[in-house]
Amino acid sequence: MAVIEADFLQREEDKRALLAAGMDAARTQAWIAARPAALSSFGADRISWSRYWELGRQLLASLPRRPERSEAEQMAAMRLLKAGRETRQRFMAAHALDVYSALTDNMRRFERVERLVTTAATLVPGLVPTPEDVAAEAQYRQGEKDGIEIDQGIFCHAVLARPDTGTHLCHAMLLPRIEARRRLPELEAAGKVDLGHAEVERMGKASYVTLKNPRYLNAEDDFTMDPLEIAVDLALLDPQTQVCVMRGGFVDHPKYKGRRIFQAGINLTHIYNGKIPYIWYVRRDLGWVNKVMRGHASETISPDEATGETHEKLWIAQLDTFAIGGGCQALLVMDYNIAGADSYMTLPARKEGIIPGMANLRLWRFVGDRIARQAILYERGLPCASPEGRMIIDRVVPPDQTDAAVAEAVEGLTSSGVVSARGNRVAIRASQEPLDLFRRYAAVYAREQAWCHFSPALIANLERHWNAAQRKM
Repeated sequence: MAVIEADFLQREEDKRALLAAGMDAARTQAWIAARPAALSSFGADRISWSRYWELGRQLLASLPRRPERSEAEQMAAMRLLKAGRETRQRFMAAHALDVYSALTDNMRRFERVERLVTTAATLVPGLVPTPEDVAAEAQYRQGEKDGIEIDQGIFCHAVLARPDTGTHLCHAMLLPRIEARRRLPELEAAGKVDLGHAEVERMGKASYVTLKNPRYLNAEDDFTMDPLEIAVDLALLDPQTQVCVMRGGFVDHPKYKGRRIFQAGINLTHIYNGKIPYIWYVRRDLGWVNKVMRGHASETISPDEATGETHEKLWIAQLDTFAIGGGCQALLVMDYNIAGADSYMTLPARKEGIIPGMANLRLWRFVGDRIARQAILYERGLPCASPEGRMIIDRVVPPDQTDAAVAEAVEGLTSSGVVSARGNRVAIRASQEPLDLFRRYAAVYAREQAWCHFSPALIANLERHWNAAQRKM
């Protein structure tokens, strides 16, 4: 009875808000009346709930763009968005398995997450935004968006939260990309593949992966996403190497001219200008970061440490200058970290207003709970040469000797073979971060990051701490 009463009150509040904004009374009433009272079968619900979401989408589209709305119009938009998100959460809580099974042929086919959030829009119209809807919002700055991609976060959370669908999606994201398999003959023949914003090069027994985004101090963004993951794939696939190295390329900034920078984290300028899609976060951490952590899965064998296996190699990080945000996160999945004595690490998540990837899952294992909280919540920096920094960094060398130190580490790791390396890193991972623990964290991350990415606080933080409004794309 209480549920029915609450639903009635919400409908009335929604109706008052929309009419106060001057919205068409007949269309408003049609949307209110279309809201399903209860869940039924998947076949019936995908029709009735889709109709409700489509009516809500039409009403939202009838309003001016967000920056041009009156206070009443903005309140109406908030009610439309809130009602849509709440009902999508209810729908996915009941039908996540139905949706995922339909999208993957009853889990006989692997689909990457970026494709799932596209095909789901066709399977159940209104459940997630269409590619056209996402592209339309991408024209605007982050603070001017309605955040329709939050619906993708609701979808990803529900899929990852289930052990069956979530494990299957993690499995799909650990498979080598088809683009990497196509470029593998080039790597085998030439020993190098340049992918623009990243490259992979064979040097002796090691595959070197180099991130190249010099204009933005080797920050990650939507332009680096595919090249970096393909480079990681190629490094793992190369049959002629035994270990992998990750490093940053040289940059052009006058302050760092002629120096490598490991990574500057996510491209904050691109976030502010609305050029980082929500699904970027999920792709990154289920994609290249998890491939470094776990290696490649195969289509026929589960990547779960307890029941299956992966194809993986040891990874060495070469930290030059700094590892900010995503750069610091990357160090937490490496097997051996080498840093210049003048370099530092930081996770400025509070200033940015987002969740620092999987750092919340991993950082405390290195530096303890207190320092991890200080780094994530209170911006504590970690100089690489400090006692706390050395909990993450395995070897600190003079800044001009990182290349040589990495070469020594490669030789040391491979001189007597790496037969036991895979078994040992799998055994360590099984005790620290089994796949199911990762999946459960990823479900929470997918949900919370969606809200953070479209939060007004993110925009305020970027303007206050990054001077984002004055920076050029």
